[in-house]
Amino acid sequence: MEKQYCRVGTVTPLTPGRKAIALLEYQYQNFMDKASRDYADTRLSEFFEQKALKVKKTLESLMQ
Repeated sequence: MEKQYCRVGTVTPLTPGRKAIALLEYQYQNFMDKASRDYADTRLSEFFEQKALKVKKTLESLMQ
């Protein structure tokens, strides 16, 4: 039998470049939209805000 590799849950590393920055900007905006519009005043809103802050920090480190 041959070995099989599962790709579920794999992570593609972000390399500095326009595609990575555009992806992070999209993710940041998406998380902020969900936090403010879809789940306002809930614990899930706090979760999305925290995710957005993490994405923002990563984005800022790539921009430097």
